[in-house]
Amino acid sequence: MSNTGKRYLEERKKVESGKRYPLKEAVELAVDTARTKFDETADIAIKLGVNPKHADQMIRGSVVLPNGLGKPVRVLAFAKGDKEREALDAGADFVGSDDLIEKIKGGWLEFDRVVATPDMMGSVGKIGKILGPRGLMPNPKVGTVTFDVKNAVEELKAGKVEFRVEKAGIVHSPVGKASFGADKLTKNILALVESIVKLKPASSKGIYLKAISLSTTMGPGIKIDPVDVRNILKAG
Repeated sequence: MSNTGKRYLEERKKVESGKRYPLKEAVELAVDTARTKFDETADIAIKLGVNPKHADQMIRGSVVLPNGLGKPVRVLAFAKGDKEREALDAGADFVGSDDLIEKIKGGWLEFDRVVATPDMMGSVGKIGKILGPRGLMPNPKVGTVTFDVKNAVEELKAGKVEFRVEKAGIVHSPVGKASFGADKLTKNILALVESIVKLKPASSKGIYLKAISLSTTMGPGIKIDPVDVRNILKAG
């Protein structure tokens, strides 16, 4: 058995099977089980009481995590004229129009997030089959198609994450790095969950936050008690 396998099994023993941990305890446990030499990413999976087959229950949005993601985000902006300068001043790594579109058609994908002004979307649509499957296509619903290029770029650089419910009714999202520590990760998780709760559709009946699981890149999954999270959010 590899050392990685042995390490995982040792960390797995720290997590009580079937237990739903209070949020604070779960995050502290996740940080404690992140024992690799690299800075592991913390990821959360949230099972919602929705049916994504119904258009009004397709949960999708974005949120700026208060403590960011802990890694540099390469932002590409499709813009022209004054908006091109605005994007550069805001910190965009790559800015252009048709030149970048042709570059992407040629296989270049050295960026993490994309912003576009509305007047550029006709051209950007030509590479939709390239950007879409990779989750890079700009979308007005999450604020990445806008004339407010400055704000869009600054939010992405600061750690804005997009989330979308999958077919099984689950939202997956990174929430930071293990090196953040429990306090910063907890604040990021609460910001994400609060945004998701605000998007609860009126047609969703019964329990909305059904299950929550937290894990680091090489660590075991840790179940979080949704009731505890709801209570924390209600308490403000």
